[in-house]
Amino acid sequence: MSAWERVRKAIADGDAAQMVAVVLGLDAVGRREVANELPGYVGSARKEAQERFERRRADADQAEEQERKEFVRAEMARGLASELAHERWWMGGHDDMYRVDWSMRENWIEPMRVAGAGTLGGAAAVATWLYRRDFARWATVNDPGPLLQVIAARPPEWQADLAVRLALRLRGTRAQAGDGSGDLALELLRRTGAVPPEHEPLVVAWVSTPPDLERDPLTEYLVPRIFEAEGVGRALREDRLGPPEWARDRRSWLRALRDLADAGRVSRDLLVDGCVRRFLLGGSGPDLRFFARLHDLLDPAPSQERARDYLRLLSAAPGPVAELALRQLRGAGGLSADEVNEALAALLFRAEGKLVRAGLTWLDQAARDAAGDLDQLAPALASAFLCESYGVRERAVRLAVKHAGRFSPLGAVAVREAAVMLPADLGARLSEAYGEVEAPPTEEDAFEAVPLPSFEARVRQPFPAALDNLASTYNRLDDGVAFERWLDGFVRNPAARKSPHTRDGLYSHRQWSRIEQWAEALLREAAQPGQEPPIPEPEREPGYANHAISVSTAEGVFEVDFGRLPADWRESIATGLTDRGVPLGNLEHVEAGPSFEGEILEISMASMGHWREPEDEAEKPRDRLPNPRAVSPPHWAMLLRCAEIHAALKEGALPPYLLATPTLTSGHLDPAELVTRLEGYEREGVQALPADLQQALLRLPREVDPDVADRAVRLASEAGATLARWLKERPEPVMRVDWSHAGGDYTHDQQPGEHSPGLHPRIRLEPTGMALVDTLLADPPSSRWEEHGGYMPDWRLMLPSDREAVAMHLLPHLLNAWDRPGYFHRYVAELFHQDGPVGEGLALLIAALLAERGWFQSLERGQELLLRAAADGCLPAVECGRQFGLVIRRGSAKLGDVTTSLEDCARKGAHREVWEIMTGLLPVYLPGPGERAHAGHTQALVFAAEAARWADASGTLPVVAEIAARKATSGFVRAARRLHQQLDPGTGDPHPENR
Repeated sequence: MSAWERVRKAIADGDAAQMVAVVLGLDAVGRREVANELPGYVGSARKEAQERFERRRADADQAEEQERKEFVRAEMARGLASELAHERWWMGGHDDMYRVDWSMRENWIEPMRVAGAGTLGGAAAVATWLYRRDFARWATVNDPGPLLQVIAARPPEWQADLAVRLALRLRGTRAQAGDGSGDLALELLRRTGAVPPEHEPLVVAWVSTPPDLERDPLTEYLVPRIFEAEGVGRALREDRLGPPEWARDRRSWLRALRDLADAGRVSRDLLVDGCVRRFLLGGSGPDLRFFARLHDLLDPAPSQERARDYLRLLSAAPGPVAELALRQLRGAGGLSADEVNEALAALLFRAEGKLVRAGLTWLDQAARDAAGDLDQLAPALASAFLCESYGVRERAVRLAVKHAGRFSPLGAVAVREAAVMLPADLGARLSEAYGEVEAPPTEEDAFEAVPLPSFEARVRQPFPAALDNLASTYNRLDDGVAFERWLDGFVRNPAARKSPHTRDGLYSHRQWSRIEQWAEALLREAAQPGQEPPIPEPEREPGYANHAISVSTAEGVFEVDFGRLPADWRESIATGLTDRGVPLGNLEHVEAGPSFEGEILEISMASMGHWREPEDEAEKPRDRLPNPRAVSPPHWAMLLRCAEIHAALKEGALPPYLLATPTLTSGHLDPAELVTRLEGYEREGVQALPADLQQALLRLPREVDPDVADRAVRLASEAGATLARWLKERPEPVMRVDWSHAGGDYTHDQQPGEHSPGLHPRIRLEPTGMALVDTLLADPPSSRWEEHGGYMPDWRLMLPSDREAVAMHLLPHLLNAWDRPGYFHRYVAELFHQDGPVGEGLALLIAALLAERGWFQSLERGQELLLRAAADGCLPAVECGRQFGLVIRRGSAKLGDVTTSLEDCARKGAHREVWEIMTGLLPVYLPGPGERAHAGHTQALVFAAEAARWADASGTLPVVAEIAARKATSGFVRAARRLHQQLDPGTGDPHPENR
């Protein structure tokens, strides 16, 4: 074989080690031949590798398909259905053994790189070759060994040249972090002894590797550069002195540098000066974190020489850096008065309360140490007066009052003028020592109360007439009005029951969960009675079980083989399992073994597997209704009505018209019309369909004319008696919403939030014995499945006088915004025009949708819900506030988002409602027993004060009054006092001594 043919074979084999042997065995002529052929072969090598991969994958797919067929045949021979056998194959992971490694498509690359590194002439050509774009890979390159072997055969000067060129090619990109370019360049620099070039990505690559500074020849060159190279701090931001628990073998750069300084290999001052130099260059807190840790680890002694540099860091450096600079300055001492003033001004102007408080302590010390007046400290006090923290400003006032006699008249004027920005209570305290302080400029309140916006009212129109084109509309019944019109037309007009276009597969389904399927079945049955085949039996997976037998003796409990038990015990166990319908499983074919020695006191058995208990065996199916748990309750109620009409059609017992067809587009049914329909039934001797009658009852308004009720009492049929009882005492469900989390249920409103919130709507009503009523007025499912939420636009028409119950049925779809219908807001808004009391369900829907944020959410849409509810007079404002508190505590809502939207609603006319909402929010959101107040709680009180002012509210809120009565002086307590005094001006300050 020629040199090129041997190289091609190594490339085809994807073997870099083989390529090393081939290249090192080439003479000069062979190397030239390979160098000439390599560049033109890149495309062919990639294509051939892809073809090899495709052939391997095709062979694997064929083998997998053959084994899958054999597996399915074997499972079906055991009685398993085809679909279940295929599912067991996929779930069993059998396909894993046939997966082809995708990296096969890239295994040609490394041999190609090795060939070029060993045969191409110049170092520049090799550097370009190794990292050409054709060699980009998904897989990370971890072993530069083959490349190093062929490079080591080159002249030393050539190797050093290549090392420098590779180092200069580093760019610090994410792609280079995985291609091994940094490791290769660093290793070549170490081997060749070449001086590393001045290149920042090289330093970043170096610190991205585990440190071995004692033995690394690059240490003397690169350690000084880590303080100047951009990106080092980012690479080492997570470096700590001790390794984390999950990576105990990780070596620390902090420890390595400290040990290097301790050993005298590098000057400690060089490292400290480097850290300070890095701080002065600037950067974010995370990027300077490593250098701050290193500085603290080195623990330099206070130094006058570095004082000026530390002073420069106080004003703008990240907090941790400013803190260490402050420690160094306080330790060094010897600062001039001007330098002290500069430091204090810098500290007292910062946003971090810790640094400002440290500045105030220093200010107090400087005042006590100073000789003469303190006029030079007036600018520092002015800076403290501007701090956002009330505590800091209050402390600054105390210091100013304490040292008031040390200021000259001119200095006192400067302090008094700076105090203009203080709150009124602090300004008053300062006035006692410095003279009258001007009141701070009051901000003009741009709030203007306006009326609620007017929205187009939904007018309740007469319900449209029945449809007559049934065959062309049966598959377009997503709208509730269309569904009722279609059913009305089907029952009223036998001539319209024409056969639809044939749809394959209708009767092959065991269950019909779609309205369209039932509508098609009705038309086909009406056109060709009796054509429906028997309902297929549901497929049942064969049972299987595995049993473990344990015996108790005087010596203890032992697990034994079934065959070692006495024969009568074995027979008794087998009989008991069979009687209970439990498969014998591994006990079925067991040979008797040596008897168990010892007296058996008790036998226990643990069984695992899948089987059906005798009581679980379903009766022969008589309809095609799905399991009620498979769909939402309103959806199932619609299917129940369809099934009822389908059964009546088969039995020739269809009534001339339906009772439940609404008379208004809101879904309501005129009670007088229902009585008239029942009177017609009685005249013609027609029996009412149960679900149809029950739906009619749910559509009745809550208030009925007494004359209509008297007519109902005179009805003689059982359906008439049911109507009369309903009108006399309409069932009233009790509804609430419970919450849960990953660890259990929430027990009170102020319970701290946990992960994985869940909603559990509760509709409590004594069972009425009416299937459709008991379905719609019972607890909705807490979780939702694939077909839940079907026909959601129709739900309001089914319970037009119980909108809170409809809200409860919508709640399972609330928290999962991704799977929620796009018009969910509209379905909620439609409830505002329905009847019935409102409560926790509707309040939670409004609160959660207004608080929701996301790229797919609209702020205006959530606000419009609240404004519409307020305009329609059905906003449960206090309960809505309670639900706001709960979604903030337990969900993903943020207080700032809620208050922003509430303020927008207040400015659009809902200012009174917003205040009522806050009266419900505060008792839930404010800290409960064992909780600490935080900034959000203070913000809630501040916003509540604004809302109270907008609404001109008065009175007392117990939760606010309790906080206001505390002796503390925190911003949280002060905000509660201000709100309490605003609501009840006569209360005054309960603790004037804490002002």
